[in-house]
Amino acid sequence: MAKGFASSGDLSEKTITFKEIGRDLYAFTAEGDPNSGVIVGDDCVMVIDATATPVAAAQVIERIRGVTDKPIKYVVLSHYHAVRVLGASGFGASEIIASSKCRAMITERGMEDWKSEYERMPRLFKEPNSIPGLTWPTMTFPKSMTIYLGKRRVDLIHLGRSHTAGDIVAWVPDAQVMFSGDGAEYKSACYCGDAHFGDWPDTLDKMAAFNPQALVPGRGDALESPDKVAEALALTRQFLTDHYGPAAAAAARGAPLKEAFEATRQICDAKYKDYAIYEHCLPFNVARAYDEANGIDNPRIWTAQRDQDLWEALQG
Repeated sequence: MAKGFASSGDLSEKTITFKEIGRDLYAFTAEGDPNSGVIVGDDCVMVIDATATPVAAAQVIERIRGVTDKPIKYVVLSHYHAVRVLGASGFGASEIIASSKCRAMITERGMEDWKSEYERMPRLFKEPNSIPGLTWPTMTFPKSMTIYLGKRRVDLIHLGRSHTAGDIVAWVPDAQVMFSGDGAEYKSACYCGDAHFGDWPDTLDKMAAFNPQALVPGRGDALESPDKVAEALALTRQFLTDHYGPAAAAAARGAPLKEAFEATRQICDAKYKDYAIYEHCLPFNVARAYDEANGIDNPRIWTAQRDQDLWEALQG
């Protein structure tokens, strides 16, 4: 009997935490669900990463309104995945910002990803009929952009390929706080189905070079000290190594994907079985690692049917 598909069986609500991690900087976290960040400036608010639906955005807005009545002017998309972008309209922001590569990926694979993620993680899609369509950024940039929220400066930076080819981080210099999106996680599985394993460690090094005093990862607890930030970056790096190594070794000897999957599980189960969404991610992570090791640089597009076929083949 195959295991329940991805996170389709995870229907329990998670406990939300809304914590200030720097002056007027907040982390919205929920036990391994996708995180959002909130930056309160002098005259407006910026949200880092939306929700899966406009209705789900109300949970973040409620917490924002508990600390400020300033208007939400900006929503920043750290990357293109549906659970991070489809709820952007719910915030009523005048500007939606992403990297130019992120926008290109929405064009290339956004609709397929929407259908794929809805089947994988239905609990996150509160009232899916509220989604007006694909989210299209109103402002894009190739490498970096600086936004001023009054006098408060926020730098949006594409440091390199990692979780996807278009990921960005948000850096708040006055507090030395970073919002990493899924480029870094804390004791939660990295989803690597669209990853670039070879580039990601260098991107982590570039994050570390900022010497963040606090960091909001894509999933997992907010990190409120440099030691915790360093731990998260190291755990993310080790997770990538432990997944790519056995899959690449299997590919090098011409072994089938199923053998790569079992070899990866032998290494990773003991370390990561208690991480949020570990079982969900494992088949997709191994498939992408195996493809990259075989020279496929641009990740293949995930569709709902491809998801199901892979799951049945590997998680049976």
